Amino acid sequence: MVDNRYATALVIACVLSLLATVYLSVAIGTQHWYQYSSPTVRGEANVSELRNLYEEFMDGEFDEKTYSDTLFRLNGTVGLWWRCVIVPANAVWYREPDAKMVLDCRSFTLPQQFTPKYKEPGNHNSGENMLRTYLWRCQFLLPLVSLGLVLLAGLTGLCACFCGSLSPTLGIGVLHLLAGICTLATVCCYLAGMDLLHKVSMLPDKVDGSLGWSLYLALISSPLHMMAAALLVWVAHSHSQSYYRMTAYRVA
Repeated sequence: MVDNRYATALVIACVLSLLATVYLSVAIGTQHWYQYSSPTVRGEANVSELRNLYEEFMDGEFDEKTYSDTLFRLNGTVGLWWRCVIVPANAVWYREPDAKMVLDCRSFTLPQQFTPKYKEPGNHNSGENMLRTYLWRCQFLLPLVSLGLVLLAGLTGLCACFCGSLSPTLGIGVLHLLAGICTLATVCCYLAGMDLLHKVSMLPDKVDGSLGWSLYLALISSPLHMMAAALLVWVAHSHSQSYYRMTAYRVA
C-alpha cells in the first residue's frame, strides 16, 4: 500500500515530466530558437542580391556563410534542425507595398549537422574552429539524449507500476535529473555557438537578433525535469526510511 503523500508526489512528478517532454519535443521540432529582424528592402540592386541569396539558400550547396547571410537579410529564424527565411509569396519580389509574406524552410540533414565549422565561415582554408564545431554537435545531440533518458525512465516506471514496487524510483529520479542537465546544456551550447558565430560573422547594419520562443520552451523544460527528479528522489528516500523503520520495529 502506497502512502497518499507518495502517491501525490508521484502523480505530480509524472505531470511535470510529461510537460517537460512535450515542451522539449516541440522545441526540437521548431525553428524559432533565434530570429533576425531585417530592414525593408529598397532598390532594384538590393532586390536582385536578395533574390540570388534566397535561390542559393533553397537550392545551392550547404555553406554556413551563405545561409547565415541569407538569414541575416531575410528575417530568418534558425533552430536545431531547421533554418527559415520570410519572403514574398509571389515571384515579383518586394514590388507590392503590402505583399503577402511566407516562411520558407530548409532542414539540416544529418551529414550537415556534422559538418565542421571554420574560423572564417565559408572559407575552408581558414582552418576548423573546434569549439564551434563541437558546440554545434552538442546542441543537437544533447536534446536527443535527454529524450532518450526520459523514455528509459518512463519504461522503468511502467515496469515498476506493473510490479507494484517503488524500488526503481531513485533511478528514475536520477534519469530525470540527467535529462534536465542535458536540456540545460543544450541551451547553453546553442547560445554560446550563436555568440561565437556573430563574432566571426558580423550582423549587417540595422539587423537585430533575438531569442525565439522555441529556445524558451527548451529552457522551461529543464527545471520541470529537475523538479520531477526532486520529487522522485524524495519519494525514494522517504519510502526507504519508512521501510527500514518498519523492519526494525518488526525485528524488535
